[in-house]
Amino acid sequence: MSDIIKLLPDAVANQIAAGEVVQRPASAVKELLENAIDAGADQIELVLIEAGKTLIQVIDNGCGMSETDARMSFERHATSKISKADDLFSIRTMGFRGEALASIAAIAQVEMKTRQHDVEYGTQLNVEGSLVTNQQVCVGQPGTSIAIKNLFFNVPARRNFLKATQAELRHVLDEFQRVSLIHPETAFTLVHNDKELFHLFAGSLKQRIVALFGNSFNERLLPVSSIATSLSVDGFIGKAQFARKTRGEQFFFVNKRFIKHPYLHHAVENAFMELLPKGSYPTYFLHITIDAAEIDINIHPTKTEVNFQDTKLVYAMIHAAVKKSLGQHDLSPRFDFDSSSDHGIDFGDISRLGRAVTPPSVPFNTEYNPFSNPQPRENSSFSAPHKTVPDDNWRLFYGDTKQPSTASTESAKTQPEQQLEPIPLQSNKYLQIQGKYVCATVKSGILIVDQHLAHFRILFEKYLRLLNERKTPSQQELFPQTVQLSAPDADLLVEVLPEIRFLGFSIQAVGNRSFVMNGVPEGSGERDAASLIEQLLEAYKKHYQDPQAEKKYILAKTMAIQMAIPYGKKLSENEINALIDHLFACQVADTAPDGRKIFKVLNMNEIATLFK
Repeated sequence: MSDIIKLLPDAVANQIAAGEVVQRPASAVKELLENAIDAGADQIELVLIEAGKTLIQVIDNGCGMSETDARMSFERHATSKISKADDLFSIRTMGFRGEALASIAAIAQVEMKTRQHDVEYGTQLNVEGSLVTNQQVCVGQPGTSIAIKNLFFNVPARRNFLKATQAELRHVLDEFQRVSLIHPETAFTLVHNDKELFHLFAGSLKQRIVALFGNSFNERLLPVSSIATSLSVDGFIGKAQFARKTRGEQFFFVNKRFIKHPYLHHAVENAFMELLPKGSYPTYFLHITIDAAEIDINIHPTKTEVNFQDTKLVYAMIHAAVKKSLGQHDLSPRFDFDSSSDHGIDFGDISRLGRAVTPPSVPFNTEYNPFSNPQPRENSSFSAPHKTVPDDNWRLFYGDTKQPSTASTESAKTQPEQQLEPIPLQSNKYLQIQGKYVCATVKSGILIVDQHLAHFRILFEKYLRLLNERKTPSQQELFPQTVQLSAPDADLLVEVLPEIRFLGFSIQAVGNRSFVMNGVPEGSGERDAASLIEQLLEAYKKHYQDPQAEKKYILAKTMAIQMAIPYGKKLSENEINALIDHLFACQVADTAPDGRKIFKVLNMNEIATLFK
């Protein structure tokens, strides 16, 4: 029997390694940006065509490479970051595995131009499918420029699994944000399809957050800072009132490296306990600085997961730092009572020494008997004429009970006669209870309707009909509003803009991430249009990744849940009648779009069991 185990060719081995390092264009972007950071660049430009599927180019002004280093950088396990195994436990740089460029070159056509600052000429290198096709002297600016063309050109099966351009661009933006966010001292530029999406200047962390996610974050952030012997935590958290419905702006960094850590996320959420409504998530941008020997970052190919030697200590540190920030900043509204500090009170007249203290006197009628002549209570919502109760009524209500004593009976007979009457219900057809439920008597018992879910169902079918009929009912804004969104949200809004216009929004893009809103859906009332769009996008993001959900159903559902009347809203008689009439005119009247029951009928048997 012949041998069956063989050594793989380098080209095949590199393609297998590329599968671990490069899953999509965003993976290559991350590796190239981190290499530019490690090269000491303070200006980095990222150029994309078709979200990186056609071209990814990173240009930096870092230290550059020599001719030999340029050639060695495309070899597997070639790196300048480590020289022995012990170095793995003191890593502070980004790219150290020595596989990034080799893996990328195995599945793309790569062109590198690099030049060191102290030499006159640089080196140009062309690599295609792990094979060096050209190496020559070139001229250019100090630093390095790497262009990756036609990603997965020789692995068509992998290329076929790439998503649409907008979806891949969202992943690229995520990686760009993570790298640029923790390096505010570096200027970044992002150009996609010859359109500049970001031009970030060097500055502080807060300036970088505002530049990436919009001017609205300028007033939403609270600083966090805590320093201990072995580690420190600094950054910003978002105020509780600006919490999102999705896990959007949540960033953990360890030694300037983005990580994902559910346990540490719980520390932040726990610190916000009792401040966030159910289903909301806090915003945070937190950087943990710790001795490199205390963590292991080589446990995952993408290096987004780390191990801490003392995770509980880090948890406690983050929790305490966030709690401290929330406690130091007054989150309650301030009231300015425009009055003097003494509030008009002459404290000199109070409790002077030697002054006799006179107890207060309260006049009262010593002959008053509250049971002798009861007066009807006023200002009651369900007041009825009050009359004394004749003795015969005791037998009517308490037939089997012991009769009152003779003295009590005689006393009762001396009082004016009063006849018990039932408390009347509201004069209208339905009864609203605590702003949550609408009740009515029906032939089989009592109907109880959840007013919020009922309106949710009504609006869902309305918006779905508008999307199917492609109608655009809209009410124009007297003063158009300008909405500035983060890059992912702006990209998502552009994607759903045609459908959103059929819901009644009149929106026009006026910049990379700015939109002018000229009209809002009918029935929006006094809702803030900008806030409505942000809420719509937040709700939409929770469902758009579901491959079985159609876009129009997602939009109709998210729009309806935002516009439905809230719990606690008092409805007029006409509003209640219209709500019930529209509900039972729906195609599906008993179930809300999210599966919850809209109404319940208590039949007479169920009501009877309540009194047994």
